[in-house]
Amino acid sequence: MNVVDSSAWLEYFSDGPNAERFAKPITDLARLVVPSISVLEVFKRILQQRDENAALRAVAAMRQGQVVDLDTELALAAAKLGHVLKLPLADSVMLATARKFNAILWTQDADFESMEGVRYFSKT
Repeated sequence: MNVVDSSAWLEYFSDGPNAERFAKPITDLARLVVPSISVLEVFKRILQQRDENAALRAVAAMRQGQVVDLDTELALAAAKLGHVLKLPLADSVMLATARKFNAILWTQDADFESMEGVRYFSKT
């Protein structure tokens, strides 16, 4: 299973330098898990930078994977991870979701560098 964090989705949608690194987990729809907080972050950023139609197209692509809502169980797991690892809220939700589904977390967010179960690629 794969969880692609918001930074990686945005890189993919903008065809940035690391886009190819994230293409495989994003297009492997049968194994793609999408935290709902990632939908929020990606929609908001594309809405700010482009327009609502572009943001809705991005969300439509993301919804092809299994979208996972933030329920109480996942929220508590994320809070614990955030506390122990000193992660921001959205990052803790991404990691908790990846761990819940025994998934690899794909990212270019430096908060995850060197963490087990993470494929981190620095921004170029």
